[in-house]
Amino acid sequence: MDCQKKRTVSVYTDVDKELFLQDIYPLRRPAVLKGVQLGGCTEKWSVDYLAMKGADRDVKIHVSSVPQMDFLRKNFLYRSLPFDVFVKRAAEAKHAEYFISEKESYYLRSLGEDPRKDIADIRKQFPSLAEDFLLPEFFEKEQFFSSVFRISSPGLQLWTHYDVMDNLLVQVTGRKRVVLYSPRDAPFLYLSGDKSEVLDVDHPDLSRYPEFVKARRYECCLEPGDILFIPALWFHNTLALQFGVGVNIFWRHLPPVCYDRTDTYGNKDPTAAARAMQVLERALRTLEELPEEYRDFYARRMVLKIQSKAYSTLLEERDMGEAGETEGERGGWGNRETGGD
Repeated sequence: MDCQKKRTVSVYTDVDKELFLQDIYPLRRPAVLKGVQLGGCTEKWSVDYLAMKGADRDVKIHVSSVPQMDFLRKNFLYRSLPFDVFVKRAAEAKHAEYFISEKESYYLRSLGEDPRKDIADIRKQFPSLAEDFLLPEFFEKEQFFSSVFRISSPGLQLWTHYDVMDNLLVQVTGRKRVVLYSPRDAPFLYLSGDKSEVLDVDHPDLSRYPEFVKARRYECCLEPGDILFIPALWFHNTLALQFGVGVNIFWRHLPPVCYDRTDTYGNKDPTAAARAMQVLERALRTLEELPEEYRDFYARRMVLKIQSKAYSTLLEERDMGEAGETEGERGGWGNRETGGD
């Protein structure tokens, strides 16, 4: 979109663990990694090979009549199919058999055996395919959280969201475009929990989301064999340019005590952050006891207090310095209206 500044994601070649940990990881910015050894998956994982190796085990999938899946409005169905049937359908542009329509889109996000208790791990859910995949170990073994197997229909676009753990998005087959936004641009993304309400990042409804133009858009296109490092809290939106297969590898970069022990998806906010949000909700309910004029005044005082105590001036200055901007040119967390209505 022309109204939103676009920036490229840095690309690194012949990346190994030493280069990643010394030159890439400390920057805490997205990066495309090329030349990482991934095993035979990039050559072997054709539709027929996947169907043969995955066999007829049932998988739970997302099915939508439109290619833009919207988690907030739930414009998709959950259905189950044998894996070999699903793979062949997902690769088709038009379906002879379908749930909703002959042009419906499919998306698989692998789950643990019992999603309430078990994490996704390609080595456990798809062991025969995992034999072809070399897990990039750019972190300590005890930090590993999950390896999520993903398959997307061509044209499938997933909602913009953030994750609370660092992760590597390994694009095994197909091409994928990824749009990312800095955590510092959260005020312009119209959040509902960990997701943005702005579904169409290419043609947003600016009458409804006028501040969205201020968000700095980082963009890259992943080719087969590429890896995208997505630091925790960076928002990302993916578009499958072709039928694609990938693996997401998540790891805990914070001390284990920071994470919710019941979280099998890796998307629950750190426990301290969750407690802080609960305190904030209670404070806001308390403000409802005041008349509008007082409620507005003390809400603004609360915002100023949070800004002075918790915002990182260093991170914001770094972001603006790299973009060649000043605070006045694009606003910030404190510039959105915080009235008491």
